[in-house]
Amino acid sequence: MRSTTILAVRRNGHVAIGGDGQVTLGDTAIKHSARKIRKIYQDRVLIGFAGSASDALTLYENLEKKLEQYRGNLQKAAVELARDWRSDRILRRADALMIAVDAKDGYLISGNGDLIIPDDDILAIGSGSSIALAASRALLKYASLNASEIVSEALRITSDICIYTNAQIEIETIETEE
Repeated sequence: MRSTTILAVRRNGHVAIGGDGQVTLGDTAIKHSARKIRKIYQDRVLIGFAGSASDALTLYENLEKKLEQYRGNLQKAAVELARDWRSDRILRRADALMIAVDAKDGYLISGNGDLIIPDDDILAIGSGSSIALAASRALLKYASLNASEIVSEALRITSDICIYTNAQIEIETIETEE
């Protein structure tokens, strides 16, 4: 997926999610400050998306409805969104990936109906995801940075390497229950 980079990291009682602002159409960067991360459900859930903007916004709205329906239970809402995404004729064609994290859980939700839980408190999607994932793992292991600082530095590293990721980074955080 050539689109952006979204990264979520959980560390020492905090979770942070960040994304760059670049919007690419073909081989042209047409916007540099798009908002690709959000706080939703009473500011208790952080989401980020990569892919088609209209598809991502549709998925974001659907996740928000599921969170309302299941009173903020991210696990149940994410499972139901993935199920709908996979089985709904229109949603099935959505060209986007989403990360959703709250105080205790984190998920990568794909259009194939996948619901991926990270092994190491890091989730990354988009064109620069493998770079951001590697940088985050190294920073978690060898630096004493907090979650927000890790997201910021890993995305800056990614923007130096991935042509679909810029350095106009937005980060949101929440406290966790650790």
